[in-house]
Amino acid sequence: MTYRWNYSTLSHDQKNITNELAKELHLHPVLVELLVNKGIENAEEAEKYLYPKLEDLHDPFLLPDMDKAIRRIEKALGNKERILIYGDYDVDGTTAVSLVYKFFRGITNNIDYYIPDRYDEGYGISFQGIDYAVSTGVKLIISLDCGIKAVSKVAYAREQGIDFIICDHHMPDECLPDAVAVVDAKRLDSVYPYDELSGCGVGFKLVQAFSQRNGYPFSDIEPLLDLVAVSIASDIVPLTGENRIMIHYGLKQLNANPSFGLRGIIEICGLHRKQITVNDIVFKIGPRINASGRMMNGKEAVDLMLANDMTAAREKSKNIDKYNEDRRELDKKITDEAVDYIDNHVDIAHLKSIVLYDESWHKGIVGIVASRLTEKYYRPAVVLTKSNGMISGSARSVPGYDVYKAIESCRDILENFGGHMYAAGLTLREEHLKEFTDRFNTLSFDGIEPRMMLPQITVDAEITLSEITPQFLEGLQLFNPFGPENENPVFLTKNVYDSGNSKLVGKGFRHIKLELHDSTTETPMPGIAFCQHRFFQKIKEGQPVDICYTIEENTHGSRSFTQLMVKDIRG
Repeated sequence: MTYRWNYSTLSHDQKNITNELAKELHLHPVLVELLVNKGIENAEEAEKYLYPKLEDLHDPFLLPDMDKAIRRIEKALGNKERILIYGDYDVDGTTAVSLVYKFFRGITNNIDYYIPDRYDEGYGISFQGIDYAVSTGVKLIISLDCGIKAVSKVAYAREQGIDFIICDHHMPDECLPDAVAVVDAKRLDSVYPYDELSGCGVGFKLVQAFSQRNGYPFSDIEPLLDLVAVSIASDIVPLTGENRIMIHYGLKQLNANPSFGLRGIIEICGLHRKQITVNDIVFKIGPRINASGRMMNGKEAVDLMLANDMTAAREKSKNIDKYNEDRRELDKKITDEAVDYIDNHVDIAHLKSIVLYDESWHKGIVGIVASRLTEKYYRPAVVLTKSNGMISGSARSVPGYDVYKAIESCRDILENFGGHMYAAGLTLREEHLKEFTDRFNTLSFDGIEPRMMLPQITVDAEITLSEITPQFLEGLQLFNPFGPENENPVFLTKNVYDSGNSKLVGKGFRHIKLELHDSTTETPMPGIAFCQHRFFQKIKEGQPVDICYTIEENTHGSRSFTQLMVKDIRG
């Protein structure tokens, strides 16, 4: 794959700020440059970024309707009303339900939780879910990670004598549901300082507000941050602001003393006694939680995360792990079918997007397949299947293109839709499939510039290999955890050459295990370049090349060492 390298550069004013901050912070100038590139302009801002503090979390009562939500919950508790915690079936929704239910079950027994079935009910609030609430005597539903567009469902609940508190983080429509409270920082009238919380993050703010109002110490709810960390990493929300603070402390909790349920998943993933990172959540923990909702019912994931002992947690984790294995097999099968169809029936060179439909595809897998297609063809992808007489599916996008807005512009022919800039879901009637396909492809053709279809690497700074010292690495660690909008910095080093020990490794010998020098070093620096075998001959001949890479800590058994993860090579 050919990448375009983009280089971060500082303005004259930014260079002056960098020089001043370098004196104050006692950090390597390149690390200070990274801070300034993030918009940090003074030592106070740098301290807040490098050393996140829980006291810097915002006042939860700044969120819209939070005061109304807490007063209604207090009324329900005082009147011993039955409360239903309702959430989506993905990682964000199930962690949110687990968090809020876990907190309030310590206060009342009149509480239950509900996760809609992906196949029978679809995304978000359902009439079936409300009917369940009616049949069990519920008077208050607290929805998490969904509900912001459920106008008709909330109206139906009100007719049944049930109040709603909606806690969501998705974009609202102009008309909000007629709920007792609609807690969403993305509301147009919101004054909340940060609008990128995960759904579980909003749930945590609800619990924080209740605790604050009712005299519970923050230390009582801090252990719940392990669930928030899992949601933030899995839902691909920006690791900035409050999210950075919560995931920082959530990872500490996850590594030091996770809940029984999460400990069960950690064990089944083979992460026991290892330092858990954002990548571990994204690629190991999150997919297993998600697999429950994809393959069976997300309620099983909540049951696991609420486990009261390790015996139950281990048993439920085995089930979740089996679902994940089934999910992986289906994922590969459907992705192979989709790729085969595109390669043989689609003129991909003349399209800027992909829309595929197959009624036999598994509804729980199409989102993953859309991601795979976007990665392979570097175009927005919509993958659809048939479910309950409707066509539904998921969309994924490339950097710079808002797939949610593209889908929203087709709302007149959609039954339902929702999501974010880079990931969305939709449902439509079969008779509208061709029109949707044509309109979506036209929108993407007009809206996607050629540069968006070329994978890009942003190079944050140029360094020599000798600058990668223990002190430099210690300072770089302060930038963790890495993720969206706080990516692991990419460094450029020019004119590196083989020490004589680089070799091809892996299946098909497609990867290069590197040992590299530059003019400033004598000791070789280890690295790995995945799928870069085409450069091997040049490297073995001793020719100098330029590399861009991230710096990782690699643990092999009991041994740990620094390694360059080479993203691209030029020479």
